[in-house]
Amino acid sequence: MKARTVLGAAVGTVGAAVLGNRLLTKRAGDLENPLVGIERTYRWRGIETRYTVAGDPNDPDLLLCHGIYAGASSHEFRSIVERLAEKYHVIAVDLPGFGRSERPPLVYSSTLYAEFLRDFAADVADEPIVVTSSLTGSFAVEAAAETEASDRDNFEQLVLICPTDETTDERPWVRTLVRAPVVGTTLYNLLASKPSIRYFYDRDGYYDSDRIDDEAVDYAWRSAHQPGARYATASFSSGTLDPDFDLQTELAGLETPTTLVWGRDADLVPLREGRDLAEAADTDLVVIDYATQLPHAEHPDKFVEYLTAELPYVDVDIGE
Repeated sequence: MKARTVLGAAVGTVGAAVLGNRLLTKRAGDLENPLVGIERTYRWRGIETRYTVAGDPNDPDLLLCHGIYAGASSHEFRSIVERLAEKYHVIAVDLPGFGRSERPPLVYSSTLYAEFLRDFAADVADEPIVVTSSLTGSFAVEAAAETEASDRDNFEQLVLICPTDETTDERPWVRTLVRAPVVGTTLYNLLASKPSIRYFYDRDGYYDSDRIDDEAVDYAWRSAHQPGARYATASFSSGTLDPDFDLQTELAGLETPTTLVWGRDADLVPLREGRDLAEAADTDLVVIDYATQLPHAEHPDKFVEYLTAELPYVDVDIGE
């Protein structure tokens, strides 16, 4: 009797978890394109990815690549696309596994994303200025190194916002757990809840929590609950998206002009790391006050002002 009771409770718990997971996916609904511009499709290795273009095609190409976290997407650049499109041909892409792009159950890796950026830039853009956020900066550096070593067109310039090559200790078992059909989905839904997303923005994304837009949190939550969303995030959470090279060394070996942008109060990737990286790789460094990991989202006017100006070859502080 007791065994039957325990078994029944277990089955009931699993059933409730499955139902809850399905309801969350249904509640998230379809994800609309958050950006001004024309949405297009790019098929890469069987994966259908989405990107948005805005601005005059005769202007210099500027490729925007969002960071990696639960709910990540090109929505990260929503506040700057229209402004940048006044002077650039803007191309904002949702990376495979995120946003409106397909999310197949792959084992995602830094090499996969570097190769995607390399191929996407070559096929869709013409020697673009590439703007990246956080871990995606490492992917772009690897892609730039590959293009320099081949006959492909090089990137015109890299703009790396708080780039990093190390997010957490590598724990493959976390990836396996999050990818599990029922338990993993349930755990992922807890990690990708609205309170968790807001906590991430408050702790690491924004200096001033009052600047966190409810619409941005809601979009990230809905993005995080699209079918297959947990697979890429599982690799990120386990540290297996971190590249196997040293960012300072790799960046120092690049010929592509590079500028670093840092929030002065960034904690996850502190400014001192930005200064060390800029010194070791002999790159420009722009510091934006009252900002952390997402200065382009929190201070779009300041970020665009920097990006559209002639870049100085010194460490420049941009005040509020």
